[in-house]
This record gives sequence, C-alpha cells and structure tokens, in this order.
Amino acid sequence: MKKSKIIKLIACAVLAFAMLALAGCGGGQAADPGIEDGTYVATFTTDNSMFHVNEANQDKGILTVEDGKMTIHVSLQSKKIVNLYPGLAEDAQKDGAELLEPTTDTVTYSDGYTDEVYGFDVPVPALDEEFDLALLGTKGTWYDHKVVVSDPVPGDDIQAVIGGEKEASGDAETSDNGEEAAAPDIAEGEHTVDVALEGGTGKASVTSPATIKVSGDSVTAVIEWSSPHYDYMIVEGEKYLPVNEDGNSVFEIPVLTFDKPMTVIADTTAMSEPHEIEYTLTFDSSSVK
Repeated sequence: MKKSKIIKLIACAVLAFAMLALAGCGGGQAADPGIEDGTYVATFTTDNSMFHVNEANQDKGILTVEDGKMTIHVSLQSKKIVNLYPGLAEDAQKDGAELLEPTTDTVTYSDGYTDEVYGFDVPVPALDEEFDLALLGTKGTWYDHKVVVSDPVPGDDIQAVIGGEKEASGDAETSDNGEEAAAPDIAEGEHTVDVALEGGTGKASVTSPATIKVSGDSVTAVIEWSSPHYDYMIVEGEKYLPVNEDGNSVFEIPVLTFDKPMTVIADTTAMSEPHEIEYTLTFDSSSVK
C-alpha cells in the first residue's frame, strides 16, 4: 500500500514537471515582432546626445526581421564606442558576457564628404519599447543607456526614407529660406537668440546664443564658428567674409527666417583643399532676449 502511494506521488510529480516544461517551452522562441520578415528602415533613438546614430543617417538604421527575430544595424558618429552589450553595464563586465563587436562603416554626409565610423548589429527585443544597451568607450568604462527602435518602413535605403520625411514636412533640401524676414515683436537694436547648426560632418558648431541686430525689416546675426578655418560664407548666393582676423571665424550674415532651417554654405580651409560645406542654421524666435 505504501509502495503504491509512493509510486503515485512520483508519477504525479513527473507529470507536473512535464506540464511545467511544456508551458515554458516557448521561452526560447522569438516573440512575435508584429511585422513580417524582411528589411526595414527604422528609427533608433537613445537617452543621451553623446550616444546616437551618425548625423548622416539622422537616427535611422536597417532593421532586419527573420523568423520573428529583429536586429538593427546602426552606424554611430565615430569610432569612440568600441563595444555594445544588450543589457546592463554591470552584466557586460561578467565572465562569458557576449559583447557586440563593431563593424567599420562608411557614411556619406550631405556635402558629399565621407567618413569611416563604427557600426553595430543590435538585437531588438520589441518595437516602440525601451530596452537596455550598455556601451564601452575607448577609455575602458562601461555606461548604461536605454534605446528605442520604432517607425519601421519597408526597404533598405536610409537616404530615400530621410528624403521622403523631409518632403512630407516641407523641409526638402531645396532652399526654404524665403524672403528676408523681420523678427516679429522684437525692438530695434541688439539682442541674443539661440541658434542650432546642422549639416556637414557634425564636428563643427557655432556659438549659441548668437547676437542679432534688428534694424527696420533687416535682421543680421553674428555667427562665430568653433574653428578659425572658415574663410567665407554664402547666403542666398551672396558671399560674406569674416569680420575678425584672429581666433575662430566670425561672420555677420542676414537672418532670412526664424524657426525654420536656413540654408548657408561655409568654406573651410581645414582640409587639404578648400571645401564648401552646406549647413542649416535655425534661429529660435522664442529665445530672443
């Protein structure tokens, strides 16, 4: 009798274990990503401005979905991030941690300049949800970050998707400067305004806030670059020379529009030959003081 009960208990335990195993057998399978297998251009956003997709690709990467598993390839801004880890920095430093190794990618900027940077194939657990992605810099320190992959568009041409978004938003590469615009509700005289620079390799910057001078319907801005190697600027076909002789290059140029990207060209002598680079400057009217 006792032996029979023991056998029954063992049988029940084995059955219970088998049911649990069956219930969990799907744990190793990929979760349904919600999109079909294929290749997509997707947005890859991070929680830090120092860690992001290269400016040439404007937060875009190539998302591959195969057998329900998702991986996004992103080209970063330089070669200063040497490893990534899908998880926390603490776990990345443990024995046996499988680190993501870089690829060497060539990116092409809007002015035609090319550069070699590191890229990574990052596993994506789910779309539109934050997940942990730790990074290792050249100084040997791991940092925790969170990233999100979203807005997949079928295809593998990042620049075509970027161009389509610009056309949809009215920010196509063609000039949207418009006519010379006075700053509304700003008294004549000198003021300051926040200015954002985009374009080129992403290594140059301008001083912000910048000084603007309002006189009637005319507004000019004093633009100071982060380099002394700019020898002229072009705005709407008009060439402007530096107003200083020493230090970083400084120009006085017309402000053609506020709150929208204003296309300018700046010629740099920092390369082996002078090179004209296209940028945009955006003057934030709400920041005028």
